[in-house]
Amino acid sequence: MFKRSRNARLLLSVTLFFALVSLACGVSIPPLTKPPIPPTLAAQQVLPNTSISQPAVVDNDDQVVIDLYSRLNPSVVNITVYLDENGSLLSFAQGSGFVYDDQGHIVTNAHVVDGVDAIEVTFSDGLIREASLVGEDLFSDLAVIKTELPEGVAAIPLGSMEDIAVGQSVVAIGNPFGLEGTLTRGVISALGRTIPSLTIYSIPQAIQTDAAINPGNSGGPLLNLNGEAIGVNAQIETGGTTDSNIGVGFAVPVSILKRVIPALVQDGKYDWSYLGISGYTVNPSLVKAMNLPIEQGAYVTTVTEGAPAGIAGLEGTSGTTTQDGREVAVGGDVITAINGQPVNTFDDLLVYLSLQTSPGQDVTLTILRDGQYQDVSVTLGTRQP
Repeated sequence: MFKRSRNARLLLSVTLFFALVSLACGVSIPPLTKPPIPPTLAAQQVLPNTSISQPAVVDNDDQVVIDLYSRLNPSVVNITVYLDENGSLLSFAQGSGFVYDDQGHIVTNAHVVDGVDAIEVTFSDGLIREASLVGEDLFSDLAVIKTELPEGVAAIPLGSMEDIAVGQSVVAIGNPFGLEGTLTRGVISALGRTIPSLTIYSIPQAIQTDAAINPGNSGGPLLNLNGEAIGVNAQIETGGTTDSNIGVGFAVPVSILKRVIPALVQDGKYDWSYLGISGYTVNPSLVKAMNLPIEQGAYVTTVTEGAPAGIAGLEGTSGTTTQDGREVAVGGDVITAINGQPVNTFDDLLVYLSLQTSPGQDVTLTILRDGQYQDVSVTLGTRQP
């Protein structure tokens, strides 16, 4: 199992992640004491004088979800993590995960298991088994742990981004507040969100949902009604007023799962392409200030020294000017395409680099500089933590 110093664990597992832009990850801290279970009240029921039973009315949509839960809940686990405090293992937090394959690999969030000293998984029938960390990727907030699977527990298949759409019904199964096997239902509220990771880089193509996601849901699957995992529940927007769900949750998309998880299973890590720039999407103030002939693109503000973009000759902001009462950075390159694919926003560039490229690959950037278009060849590097 990977080990880090106490300071490193606290920095990565607590301070860094929970400080990110008012987004709360769903890790549930177990309570010190459990509330008393209320007594069961006996009640007499007067039954109608008839031999005809009154079955519950279940419509087709309800039955789909009922069957889905019955089939997949055994493949969703509650994860409890422990820290070593002076030789004693103390329960630190809880999260969720789901079975990835028949070898016992389980997918979860990196922030659930990063820097911990021991991991246990609890299956739907109450069976508890030890697990070990196989690999983690802080850039995507994904991790893989491994345990011995009970007989009959199967993997949850992965879906496809091409088959999902805004408005589509989804369900989440997980462990909110330590309440194992909880199912919540909602819709896909939006696609293509960009959310923070455990690093300075962002996670592209995130799925936004109003299915209730709360502390403890982290690492659990977001499922379509075919029973396929289309994301890993990871974050909620809190508005800074609460630690629980307000109807805006985010899942790491299946497009990233399909790239990262196999590498974690095989190598324990995943290498991301690295360009070495920062910037933002072209806006009207920039168009006016630089007299651009276009209204869309990715503007380059800074180029990291020694990075692939710098070696290839990309240029960032060279100065500032005032436009319509605003200070505007000017003089940088505007990226309009990568390998012939249009770049209309800075996110377009991030998505392409994340999902279509690998370290060491050569890409061609079409840029606009001083009113002229030109193609620049860049050999991509590897992101560093």
